Amino acid sequence: MSTQPAHHSINYVELAVTDLAAAQAFYATAFGWTFTDYGPEYAGFVAPGSAGEAGGLFLAAEARPVGGPFVILYSEDLEASAAAIAAAGGAVVQGPYAFPGGRRLHFTDPSGNELGVWAAQ
Repeated sequence: MSTQPAHHSINYVELAVTDLAAAQAFYATAFGWTFTDYGPEYAGFVAPGSAGEAGGLFLAAEARPVGGPFVILYSEDLEASAAAIAAAGGAVVQGPYAFPGGRRLHFTDPSGNELGVWAAQ
């Protein structure tokens, strides 16, 4: 089984939390998630049965009940994905920019939902 993400698959979910320690305790207890701390404001999580880190919790002033979780897709070609987003009626609203592990961008769909796309290079 390959550990490489599939092109345009849902790859990573980030959740805004107002108390990182309490959120980690909740998700660990309720769902068995384990965490990797990346500093005082971010922790990645691995869910049981997942092939690796499936998402992260980030410290925020308030949760995102209106916007919901931040879904990040994987791309084999970030520039081609950006062009496809625009061609389909979406808008790139941030990036592409470098982050630990590669590059990513944020986009909005025609309804205004914001998601992300990342690529290893």
